[in-house]
Amino acid sequence: MDLTPDHAAASRVNLLLAEAQRLRAQNEQLQQAVTSHAVIDQAIGALAVLGQLPPEECWRVLRDVSQRANVKLRAVSEHVLAFAQGGDLPEAERDELRRAIARYRRLAAVTAPAEPSPTP
Repeated sequence: MDLTPDHAAASRVNLLLAEAQRLRAQNEQLQQAVTSHAVIDQAIGALAVLGQLPPEECWRVLRDVSQRANVKLRAVSEHVLAFAQGGDLPEAERDELRRAIARYRRLAAVTAPAEPSPTP
């Protein structure tokens, strides 16, 4: 193995270049994750208003629609946001969304605490 100063320096440069490339890729992945999270949070908010459900249930609705329609969660979230702004929602997702909202509304009605009776 040639360990001349030039070879050692070139080897270090190659290692640094590889590390820089790895860090760029990791940075890009993190940026995509943050963007996806923001889109999903916005879709949860839109569903809370449109579906009259608490945010926790809206998360479950999105997850169910994603799984049952076999569409990535981020894509479902983007479609829900477009729909909330007057756009179209793909038919399979629309059908699953209606079913999921109805399912979680029924569940919320069954598990809701009873209102206390007024005291005289």
